Amino acid sequence: MNQDRRDRLRDAAVAVLAEAGGRGLTHRAVDTAAAVPLGTAKNYFPTRDALLRAVAERCLEQYRAVAAALAEAGPAPTDRAGLAALLAGLLRDVAGPGRPRVLAYLELQTEATRRPWLAALLDPIGAADFAAHAHLLHAAGLPAGADRARTLTLALHGAIPHLLAGAPGTLAAAGLDDLEGFARGVLACACPEPSEEEP
Repeated sequence: MNQDRRDRLRDAAVAVLAEAGGRGLTHRAVDTAAAVPLGTAKNYFPTRDALLRAVAERCLEQYRAVAAALAEAGPAPTDRAGLAALLAGLLRDVAGPGRPRVLAYLELQTEATRRPWLAALLDPIGAADFAAHAHLLHAAGLPAGADRARTLTLALHGAIPHLLAGAPGTLAAAGLDDLEGFARGVLACACPEPSEEEP
């Protein structure tokens, strides 16, 4: 099969899932979004599960591409301020250019609660974040134990749905109307300054 067309269909499926949710992910909607003849998506991905698998695989590829781009952009930050700036930038991307990819991923997670095979496909994305944040903490000279990395990762993951929804009252209550301040606060909780540690 034509790989370029397959990728075009997969990208269209990501966009449809992000825009219309799980109920809106149909072969016809993907054909329309990809501007291909009706029946094309079904020819490449015969069932809805095959379509979901294609989206999950594309999301994993996109996640790895983002991670590779970060690695190519330069070394990890070497101090707390630099790490806070990086985290704020990642959150800003969630609400901006990365929005379709992240929305599609969240929709896939919902579908995965009923499809164990899909949960297994998505598992590398979620699991990789914990290791990546442990590495970033270590590079910044901060304590990087598993508990610290979990605290940081889960706080960032918890912020994502609120950023995507964009409700101003919730953003303000969560501190997400100031992403730099939010990132500094999360780091302060995960890795307090020595003077902030409990006696």
